[in-house]
Amino acid sequence: MATMADVARHAGVSVATVSHVLNDTRPVLPHTRQAVLDAVEQLGYTPNTLARSLVTSRTRSIGLAVSAISNPYFTEILQGVEASALEHGYSLLIADPHDDPAHERKVVQLLHERRVDGMVVAPSADPGGLVAYLRRHAVPAVFLDRLVDTRAEDGPAFDQVCAESAAPVTELVTHLAGLGHRRIALVAGLPGLSTTSERITGYRHGLAAAGLPYDERLVVHGDSAATGGERATAALLSLAVPPTALVTANNAMTIGALRALRERGLSVPGDIALCCFDDFAWADLFSPRLTAIAQPSKEIGAQAVRVLLDRLAAPERPARTLRLPCTFVHRSSCGCPELPPQHPEHPPQHPEQPAKGTAS
Repeated sequence: MATMADVARHAGVSVATVSHVLNDTRPVLPHTRQAVLDAVEQLGYTPNTLARSLVTSRTRSIGLAVSAISNPYFTEILQGVEASALEHGYSLLIADPHDDPAHERKVVQLLHERRVDGMVVAPSADPGGLVAYLRRHAVPAVFLDRLVDTRAEDGPAFDQVCAESAAPVTELVTHLAGLGHRRIALVAGLPGLSTTSERITGYRHGLAAAGLPYDERLVVHGDSAATGGERATAALLSLAVPPTALVTANNAMTIGALRALRERGLSVPGDIALCCFDDFAWADLFSPRLTAIAQPSKEIGAQAVRVLLDRLAAPERPARTLRLPCTFVHRSSCGCPELPPQHPEHPPQHPEQPAKGTAS
């Protein structure tokens, strides 16, 4: 097995120079750096990660704490995190907090004890214990997807990366209102999450923009889960005057809503129009195909890693919050004519639509 000394002899440099190249601890001339990398490749040298971490106090590993890893949305985020981490020479340790504040605090501590250099965390609805632990131990961390109000006198305490949540829901509501709907319901997410409150805000803005009154009976929490979405949709359909259109605030609740509609023999969009937040791989395989808001999931994950690495390089830099834009993916579950399949990155423009006369 090749050693660092072997690499140094092969490249014609000192062992210290090899160390600086591999650990990125000092600038090295480009031709010297390339000679070292060529020697590493030719000799098949594998750095001793443990020894390196003892010298640099870095393990070149990142902890990722994300609930519902089986959710396609978070799976794509994970792919973005992993790809960006590997691109920058970092490994990934993954834990699932299960959206439970106590378990969240425990898994973050376990990741910290594995000496990760920093963490990317999608916080729960009650992240007080998480925030206290990260602050107490000065753990570099980026909050992902769900924002946490951690502002101190000098600004936010943690970097955060998420997608826009309010404006896309406003767009869904105004689109449905433009099709003639006057009773538009929202299946909202888990109370306490920033995504839930922001999407409710977007819903209310959409109603106001369309000149429609807000009716609290038309907003039911589905707790960001399929079973909750099914229960919430059933409750909405049981109203004395049920909605004619439905907006679901994440992909899991969309599945639950579709189950509830199927159980009642209701068709989409014939009996009720449906738009959803979160596009997913099979959304255009349903009949009708689902009109949805697509989040840039992989880019959210990749950006979170980049922001974390910026934090590691400059611990004193001001914290920042990045919001990435979403895409309206226009299909036919909203009641518009069927359109050819479109890639979410290149959606068609909204066609002018006459009122359907479905108001109630």
